[in-house]
Amino acid sequence: MKESLCCRFRIVPKLSHYDENGSVRMVDVGDKVATKRTARAHAFVKMSKSVLQQLPQNPKGNPLEIARIAGIQGAKKTSELIPLCHPLGLTQADVQIDLTTEGAEIIASASTTSQTGVEMEALTAATTAALTIYDMCKALDKSIEITGIYLLEKTGGKSGDYVRNNERDESVE
Repeated sequence: MKESLCCRFRIVPKLSHYDENGSVRMVDVGDKVATKRTARAHAFVKMSKSVLQQLPQNPKGNPLEIARIAGIQGAKKTSELIPLCHPLGLTQADVQIDLTTEGAEIIASASTTSQTGVEMEALTAATTAALTIYDMCKALDKSIEITGIYLLEKTGGKSGDYVRNNERDESVE
């Protein structure tokens, strides 16, 4: 039987989602102290001026409000979509969408008091909102682009706080 590529090379990485043999695992956070955790993420949906002008007349409803609600739902469902994410009891999830001359800028946030962070929940919220805008507007233009998906900031946890700097990423001490 042919061994898969992932199993042929046994590298012992320092990433916490790998065991000492290089196999993936869900991290055990049971002994960690629950602390306040927050995260904010960004996504951008690039649309033509024509699509932007037609947003208010969309026969499916208000794409931005539907995307906002979908993003919040995405944050709540993150552990069902990302295999090694822990299910979290979110204390807050929100999505803000602002129109620019080139599209829709999405900022998603999530909070919890838990043993693990909410970065993936914020990123999933931003991405889900962006995908929903695409879905609501694809009949008008299939060339809509989803770009700029990244973590803006996170607070709490062993690794400390992080704030993205547009020039380069840096951790806040």
